[in-house]
Amino acid sequence: MVKVEEFAVEQWMDKYETTAKYNIAETCCASISIDDLRALSDDKETNPLTQLQSTKLTYGAIRGSDKLRQTLARLYSIKTPTPLPKENVLISGGAIQANFLVLYTLVGPGDHVICHYPTYQQLYSVPAALGAEVTMWKSKETDGWSLDIEELKGLIRPNTKLIIINNPQNPTGAIVPRGTLEKLVDVARESSITLFADEVYRPLFHNISPMDPEFPPSLFSFGYERTVVTGSISKAYSLAGLRVGWIASRDRSIIEACASSRDYTTISVGQIDDAVASFALAPDCIHSLLKRNIDLGRKNLEILEKFIEAHRWACDWTKPRAGTTAFIRFNKMGKPVDDVAFCERLLEQTGVMLVPGSRCFGGDEDFHGYVRIGYASETEVLEQGLEALRGFMDDGYEELPVVKKAK
Repeated sequence: MVKVEEFAVEQWMDKYETTAKYNIAETCCASISIDDLRALSDDKETNPLTQLQSTKLTYGAIRGSDKLRQTLARLYSIKTPTPLPKENVLISGGAIQANFLVLYTLVGPGDHVICHYPTYQQLYSVPAALGAEVTMWKSKETDGWSLDIEELKGLIRPNTKLIIINNPQNPTGAIVPRGTLEKLVDVARESSITLFADEVYRPLFHNISPMDPEFPPSLFSFGYERTVVTGSISKAYSLAGLRVGWIASRDRSIIEACASSRDYTTISVGQIDDAVASFALAPDCIHSLLKRNIDLGRKNLEILEKFIEAHRWACDWTKPRAGTTAFIRFNKMGKPVDDVAFCERLLEQTGVMLVPGSRCFGGDEDFHGYVRIGYASETEVLEQGLEALRGFMDDGYEELPVVKKAK
């Protein structure tokens, strides 16, 4: 029987996020309502919910509505060699289901998978549970969490089936820049390896300009046939409650295979979710929605940076360039603190919720002393949470145990 490792970060979130006073572990941009969404849209006449009031709530379009798939196909066709047909997009129940379907469909016993690291645990634990051997392609914090293409070449084997990246990266907020993506595509093409990019935090770029030559386009834009990407309405678009994600691929056979696999999970995405997602991603709304969230990320990151600078005696980081998360290392006299104890005591004493890095992103081997902060919550929540954390740093931090010897 297939056994998947316990999903540490999701279990941590499930245990604490509904009771925390200051949840600054959340990875979505501050959530919005349907009324908020309509206020952001230039289309003031349309109410996606009203439109459905007289519609019978059947399963709806099994692969997603034509409108939603066409909207996404158009977004993926920007600055690409050839337009993407809507038939090459499959709607799913969030990016988490999209990721699972891609992995379940493409990977099996005897395969070798290379995975960008650190990253969302699903991207390496699921392939391992499916019988694949997984090799971590470790990003280098000393160089801005960058990836080394020459190192990747040395990881490839004759049975390497899939190379997985997460761009922007969770938990660090780093990006894989254009130059690295171009080289990655060249390497994959040479060996006919499928590339899979979890782009769920795209296009939330707040610390790099689109005019920058290293600004990362979607992996889709390079025209490589064996490319598959996933995304969702949750992180960059503030609508996690819709549970709408997607898979897009140049290779129609991948979409067909994923659709077949999905028959064993959810038949379709609900019509209401599909309609609201279509409204949010339409040209009348998407630009205002993204501006709101990029501005929020930029403003809140400045607030977090001021906290970091004021506490350099205890913490350091590589400043995120995109997304909603920062990976911060806490230490005492150069020794990493016990990050699990830190997060547990902080929550108990102040109500501030963070995510421990060693438990949720590195098991018992990596990232001792690291915590993940989600800084794209409502600004006042972040400010209040950091103020409570500041109090703990002054009265409580010195009592934390340290990791005497990292394993």
